[in-house]
Amino acid sequence: MKIFFLFTFSTFLLSAFEQAAASAHYDKILTHSRIRARDQGPNVCALQQVMGTKKKYFSTCRNWYQGAICGKKATVLYECCPGYMKMDGTRGCPAVAPIDHVYGTLGIVGATSTQRYSDMSKLREEIEGRGSFTFFAPSNEAWEQLNSEIHRNLVDNVNIELYNALHHHMVNKRMLTKDLKNGMTLVSMYNDQKLLINHYPNGVVTVNCARIIHGNQIATNGVVHVIDRVLTAVGNTIQDFIEVEDDLSSLRAAAITSDVLDILGRPGHYTLFAPTNEAFERLPRGVLERIMGDKVASEALVKFHILNTLQCSEAITGGAVYETLEGNILEVGCDGESLTVNGVKMVKRKDIVTSNGVIHLIDEVLIPDSAKQVIELGGAQQTTFTDLVAQLGLASSLRPEGQYTLLAPLNGAFSDDTLRMDQRLLKTILQNHIIKVKVGLNELYNGQELETIGGKLLRVFVYRTAVCIENSCMVRGSKEGRNGFIHIFRQIINPAEKTLHEMLRHDKRFSVFLSLVKAADLDDVLSRPGEWTLFVPTNDAFKGLTDDDKNILIRDKNALRNILLYHLIQGVFIGSGFEPGVTNILKTIQGGKLYLKTVNDTLLVNELKSRESDLMATNGVIHVIDKLLYPADLPVGNDQLLTILKKLIKYIQIKFVRDSTFKEIPLTFYKINIIESNVQPITRKEDPSITQLTKLIEGEPEFKIVREGETITKVIHGGPEIKYTRITAGGSDNEEKLKKLLEEEVTKVTKFIEGDGHLLEDEEIKRLLQGAGTEYTKVTKVIEGEPQIIEREIKTVQLEEAPVRKVQPNRRTQGGAARRRTRLAYP
Repeated sequence: MKIFFLFTFSTFLLSAFEQAAASAHYDKILTHSRIRARDQGPNVCALQQVMGTKKKYFSTCRNWYQGAICGKKATVLYECCPGYMKMDGTRGCPAVAPIDHVYGTLGIVGATSTQRYSDMSKLREEIEGRGSFTFFAPSNEAWEQLNSEIHRNLVDNVNIELYNALHHHMVNKRMLTKDLKNGMTLVSMYNDQKLLINHYPNGVVTVNCARIIHGNQIATNGVVHVIDRVLTAVGNTIQDFIEVEDDLSSLRAAAITSDVLDILGRPGHYTLFAPTNEAFERLPRGVLERIMGDKVASEALVKFHILNTLQCSEAITGGAVYETLEGNILEVGCDGESLTVNGVKMVKRKDIVTSNGVIHLIDEVLIPDSAKQVIELGGAQQTTFTDLVAQLGLASSLRPEGQYTLLAPLNGAFSDDTLRMDQRLLKTILQNHIIKVKVGLNELYNGQELETIGGKLLRVFVYRTAVCIENSCMVRGSKEGRNGFIHIFRQIINPAEKTLHEMLRHDKRFSVFLSLVKAADLDDVLSRPGEWTLFVPTNDAFKGLTDDDKNILIRDKNALRNILLYHLIQGVFIGSGFEPGVTNILKTIQGGKLYLKTVNDTLLVNELKSRESDLMATNGVIHVIDKLLYPADLPVGNDQLLTILKKLIKYIQIKFVRDSTFKEIPLTFYKINIIESNVQPITRKEDPSITQLTKLIEGEPEFKIVREGETITKVIHGGPEIKYTRITAGGSDNEEKLKKLLEEEVTKVTKFIEGDGHLLEDEEIKRLLQGAGTEYTKVTKVIEGEPQIIEREIKTVQLEEAPVRKVQPNRRTQGGAARRRTRLAYP
């Protein structure tokens, strides 16, 4: 129990200290000011004064070291800290200011106008007497800045208007700055009017947006805080103000349409940047009509002007970002005496204080991304793209009710040659940058394919610090609009058109490398679907290689494959997808390691520069190099081969270990594996021993008898693959019968599949194979392209020693037909 009490008590103390700390920003800043002025003597504080004005601040570290406030140069002043005063002949401020009643303290802090008005209004007797008051006393400059008509009315009616006005500045209890918590509401001594307190992290404390410029001057019957403006009564909500202000009729209409106006009538601490009617009139008519006709967009627009915190202008001494009710942020700052929003001076009138917040009138409508059409999201760095989309008629195809994703290259990605292209070709390029669906950054994943409005499929590659689509990687700046996303890219996206093998075949720079690939039987690897990264040496890398050298190299197929497969990596790695300056270690198909990094936008492979990178193929990417790569830890055991390699490779020392051999690298690393689910075979009791026959069609019919437990697979390029399996009884006679039956029916099956690409159904197979007098157990169809699914329909089988008889179409074996799915996988 004692331990529990101690824990509870300590938690309470910690909570109390945290709350006190959160409300004592003013005192912390004051302490920092003392430290900065410690060389000036005791109890001296350092302040900053904005040049050309009388505005002084106990500054934050940021303002102090910048030497500026609101972007304006500030000079340093040294004054006695609140509560202290100078003595003749001594340094600093060693004396404590005399403690007097509130009326006398007004004179001590220099608020002589407030002191005089207290005398005139008969308030003096009250603030000299018994009690505990907090007086927020306007400075002499504050009275001078008060509207002249209001000022005259107060002075002309001192016994009522002036007396009430001064009472509105008073609270009937002592409140030091540490007691003035952010967001609290005090009740003034005039008609219980509200005083809204804000205590900001930069040390600024405001009362109805008037800043305390000299705080905590203790009096015998209270405390005096000097403020920089005269307070006016607060009674209405933000909603009330909007409803009666003629200059905000357009905002009022938008707020009513979007059902946001009621929010501004509720209790809270809001900041509204209210666009005037003139600001709405400057919007393009089509844009305004579209937003006002879309409740979601109009709600986003109005909420984008509202902060859920109360930000008085005097509290803003530098730029800061604030979240709006719409969800996005505004950057609110200052430039001298002016407030700025998103870096633009647009505030016409500031600090209209209401009972639930503050209003700043602005002369520009703020349109959030969520209320914009996707084509409107382009910034200053994407104007070339957005202008071309509009000029070539593609903008009209982006319907407001549709969903799109724009992949917008930076302006610098468009070369002069690109801009001079035939407009039809340029339009095709731009179509490849518009995705049919709305896809956010957090919805993209590696291996994803996105279809453009031009019908192209673009591949997504996700790396540790980058997201790339085909050859181009994103930069920061993705935005979401009303009908789509926009993502920013470094380069124009070039969808792949050819395989790796086709690219090598059509580029004369790679003829030597391609001939070696063919000699090593690797050209099939580069032709198949897959995901590869290939480092291709140009013909310059083979200078000095004679025909005899080449023949020696080709004869040692293991050596050749080891060398070539050291240039091949499983997976697609875009050069600009690597984190700059960081070494990436990738394992090659040969088994060795490649060390890749990017420096100044150049890809280095084992410290060798890639002359051209990110050439996209349908099954991978090519990076061009001008040297042959070789694993430094792989020894050579043949003198002839060592001599040849030394001719080609001079940037590393090749190891020589006599009679060492290169390991054999089987081509199974790219072969298709068939992964099957567990299926029970269907047999008849009368069937004897089982033999399997597998038939693959390629060109002319070909037959092979496959013994039990054996598998022979042959892949057909360019068309479907059909596989037949037949359960037979043993014996050569039955095998001869089987070959004859297959020869009779194979043409029918081939024609059927070539004529219709859909998967064969049970009844179709029966009709096709009925004439053979028997049935086949499996029909497999493979169509190359995307990762395939093979459907297998397993049929019942009957084969007897007697002459074969036909099975009737409506006859079913015991247990019915079983089905299994088979998928293709690449190891």
